[in-house]
Amino acid sequence: MIYQRLLAILLLCIPGAAGIYGWKLMKNAIFDTLAGESFNWLVFVGGLILFCGGLFFLGGFLFYRDAKNNDVQPMLLPKKRKQQVKASGKGTR
Repeated sequence: MIYQRLLAILLLCIPGAAGIYGWKLMKNAIFDTLAGESFNWLVFVGGLILFCGGLFFLGGFLFYRDAKNNDVQPMLLPKKRKQQVKASGKGTR
């Protein structure tokens, strides 16, 4: 049980670290341009991909977890899931 939770935390840290590294790459590309170097598009786009990938992964994980616990507004749920929530009488907080 404890190993499963440890593995889950580690799996969430990897996209978070990738997002942080992507933010750092984008920041450095912009500040290097302000320092007089040419704009490095490849580094900036790579950082943007890493940042968005990490952000979307963590956001999707949180949305899935909250939807499983019925903590999401019904308008954000798929049609089939909305009907299940309405039939059970459970709504959002």
